[in-house]
Amino acid sequence: MKLLMLFGGALGFGIGLFCSRVHENPWPYCLWHASLAAYAGGWLMGWWGRAWQRSLKDSALERAARSAAALSAPSISKLSKS
Repeated sequence: MKLLMLFGGALGFGIGLFCSRVHENPWPYCLWHASLAAYAGGWLMGWWGRAWQRSLKDSALERAARSAAALSAPSISKLSKS
């Protein structure tokens, strides 16, 4: 999770710095915009990472429940023979 937030911050900083330099802003403004973009990028990447982890956990629990139900249910071939 921390790695995703760090990646999002670095990506946001780079995008903010690039966009600010394209608009030919002075360096103090560029660093300010890049810092705000880094904060936003880190926050969004952290949110997305938590949502992704929750979805993976739910998927694993659902898969485990399906396999447990399949093991406990009698098979069709056993029912047709009796």
